[in-house]
Amino acid sequence: MPIFSLDMFLKLGYNYSIMKTNIHPKYFSQAQVVCACGNRFTTGSTLEVIHVELCNKCHPFYTGEQRYVDTASRIKKFQDKQNIAKQYLTKKVKKQEEQKAKDTAPKTLREMLMAIK
Repeated sequence: MPIFSLDMFLKLGYNYSIMKTNIHPKYFSQAQVVCACGNRFTTGSTLEVIHVELCNKCHPFYTGEQRYVDTASRIKKFQDKQNIAKQYLTKKVKKQEEQKAKDTAPKTLREMLMAIK
């Protein structure tokens, strides 16, 4: 099994470059993670403080609690859209009924006289 040295790679024409320095972010071994529920724990990260919305203490999967995790009030927005759609549908049905009543009503005197015969 041959052992290659740097000189051999250079002789064979391989492009050898020295690794760049100071390109990696600073690593914090005691980074604080802060959850919206108030839970705090430490971990390693490139950020000194990390803010999260959910953690293992408040996430429904880990707690077994059945609740909705409503981020950016998406559930409320969806319910508002549903209410607007119901109102639109009732207005549309009412308008169709009015149009139908208008269409079935006699329009001229001649049509009224023809309907009597």
